[in-house]
Amino acid sequence: MAASSPAAPQLALPASQQLRGLFYALTPNESSFCAVEEVPDYVDQATPWFITLIFLELIVKWAQKGSSARVNDSIASLSAGILSQLPEALFITIELAIYIYVWDNYRLLELPWDSPWTWYLTFLGVDFGYYWFHRMAHEINLLWAGHQAHHSSEDYNLFTALRQSVLQKYASWIFYLPMALFIPPSVCAVHLQFNLLYQFWIHTEVIKNLGPLEFILNTPSHHRVHHGRNPYCIDKNYGGTLIIWDRIFGTFAAENDKVVYGLTHPINSFELLKIQFHHCIYIWKTFWNTPGFCNKLSVLFKGPGWGPGKPRLGLMEDIPEVTGKEVPYSPTLPSYLCVYVVTHFVLMLGFYIDLIATKYTLSQVTILMRVGYIILTLTSIGFLIEQRPEAPFLESVRCSTFLALHKLGYLKTYIALLSVTYEVLFSLCIAFWGIQMMKKLTSSVAKQH
Repeated sequence: MAASSPAAPQLALPASQQLRGLFYALTPNESSFCAVEEVPDYVDQATPWFITLIFLELIVKWAQKGSSARVNDSIASLSAGILSQLPEALFITIELAIYIYVWDNYRLLELPWDSPWTWYLTFLGVDFGYYWFHRMAHEINLLWAGHQAHHSSEDYNLFTALRQSVLQKYASWIFYLPMALFIPPSVCAVHLQFNLLYQFWIHTEVIKNLGPLEFILNTPSHHRVHHGRNPYCIDKNYGGTLIIWDRIFGTFAAENDKVVYGLTHPINSFELLKIQFHHCIYIWKTFWNTPGFCNKLSVLFKGPGWGPGKPRLGLMEDIPEVTGKEVPYSPTLPSYLCVYVVTHFVLMLGFYIDLIATKYTLSQVTILMRVGYIILTLTSIGFLIEQRPEAPFLESVRCSTFLALHKLGYLKTYIALLSVTYEVLFSLCIAFWGIQMMKKLTSSVAKQH
């Protein structure tokens, strides 16, 4: 994977195009480009609309049920989404890098990049490729290790849409590669983004049914089923934009009973790295504990529920019973800690947005320092939400790291008063968490005596 070369920042898209991109509602004339370098970053530029629609959903849900999103789950989802995008600040996406290589060296014919027919063919090709990738991500344990992060939330809302896997993109490119034999990379680059953006708005319980569109499109109702752990929901509705592939290949299920969301075996954690990598650890342990070479290969390439003597995808009776009365994992968080976590997450979010906006003008060292700080922040916030014993120490390290990077100019602020405010705030945080560490140490020593 080659490092991304510095390029001029792309012009901002009109707000109407940013919004319509979420619904795959741009025309071929608006979204056809000769070269990959000309393709806008539709995903990054949709960020204001992500925020707008999330707030709109919160208002509607509060008006309907008097309820709102859980802070712990929402932050865990946003953290996963940010982590999944950080590699792109350092490298060109692996999907496009390999696609371009195959196109440059092995293409059989070259469809015109500015033809509407090429645009629509690519729309179908990317969606078909996504269906099979998504299906295999549920049916092959190695692929599930990446994809499971997206299913780990026990809520279903627009925050959940952003709970993405950092590993998934390193396998999905295989399913789009055949198109590189005849479809220009610039066209594919557009549709990969649109296919991802479309799947944002369908992660909601606010929209119930879309009538005749339910027969053709993937909708909130269809995707709620996909995220369910009810028996009728398992391994169903893999479509990205279209639901026709599920209807053709027998993996469709209509929404029926109340959907209970999340993994069949909930991990009960909001820690970023555990959400992303816990299944990798499970596979590693299972691989070495399973006797026989063929069985070890089956651990990797058969379904997540497979075991010796079981069918490829496991047995339905092994899935825990769903009663509909399940209560999501949600440890109580003191009010002061909730305010602290939200405040520092928002501060980190400002640096993340600035990184995305200025990544073409920053040195690789600066980008690397900022990425490292963001990962440290997300990890520490997860520890705080879980109230882990190590949280005070990690948070002290994080705040100290911020002050060091801020002084060295890697986390630069352009307003003098804000810069001073940051230094005072983070110094106070170091003192506070230092006191918490001393209290824990004193308590531990007292217990030993």
